[in-house]
Amino acid sequence: MSAGLQTATDARTGKGQHDENFPVASHLIHPRNRGAILAFYNYVRAGDDVADHAGLSPERKIEMLDALADALTGKGGTDPSVEPLRRELDARGLPPTHALELLDAFRMDARKSRYADWDELIHYCRYSAMPVGRFVLDVHGEDPSRVWASSDAICAALQVLNHLQDCGKDFRTLDRVYIPAETLARHGATVEMLGAERASPELRAVFRELAERTLALLDDGKGLPGLIDDLRLSLEIAAIHRLAVVLTRGLLERDPLSEKVHHGKAAFALTALGGVLSTLVRRPFRSRAGAAQ
Repeated sequence: MSAGLQTATDARTGKGQHDENFPVASHLIHPRNRGAILAFYNYVRAGDDVADHAGLSPERKIEMLDALADALTGKGGTDPSVEPLRRELDARGLPPTHALELLDAFRMDARKSRYADWDELIHYCRYSAMPVGRFVLDVHGEDPSRVWASSDAICAALQVLNHLQDCGKDFRTLDRVYIPAETLARHGATVEMLGAERASPELRAVFRELAERTLALLDDGKGLPGLIDDLRLSLEIAAIHRLAVVLTRGLLERDPLSEKVHHGKAAFALTALGGVLSTLVRRPFRSRAGAAQ
């Protein structure tokens, strides 16, 4: 099945930014920065598709991810998903660090399918999610010392939320379980319960605990929009944060094995708009040149 897969592009699933659970460089982002974010997304998407490819051995996945890294850093090889990001990084004088850290997360996915406890899961999020927020902030010229910590909390929350929403599918199709074994055991639940059509009471208790911990992360990051100089980015993050809070609260009651957690497009847009408007009302005047552009 995998014999014809020579590069990461060959492993692409066709999934794009419009298929993600949260906006990727929506039109709130200034056009001068959207290209860099989309180039980053497409590079990362290529690596993610390699890590999730059912026809590739773990060893072959690592080889292909290493080739993606080498192409980005100029050590050898090339891939259609690489060149746009290389151009954006060169034009902005940015290092490839964040993209390479995401490849580390995909290497973890190739080798690892279970997580012992919450700390181990957050360690995974450090490489699978936090670099995304850091890259977007760096592209906008924001001060890392002021914004990275809050961004890290939000990005980790988004990652855990996605894991909870997709826990049944991940188990059935990839035999991958991000829900910590310690949390399952505490509530008398088992990994095998994730394969059921409906969550057991024990598994529902697991979902509620992890949703509460995710809400705590979102609370840690709630001040981020007010720390960002770029107004448009501030509004984008406010919308995403509001969506994440609403969806995570839903997991306190909803069963992701049998119920759709995400809202329809209209409700999704209204929720995001609420985040945008509340930020506009609270946001202090910014004197930095270009902040409102």
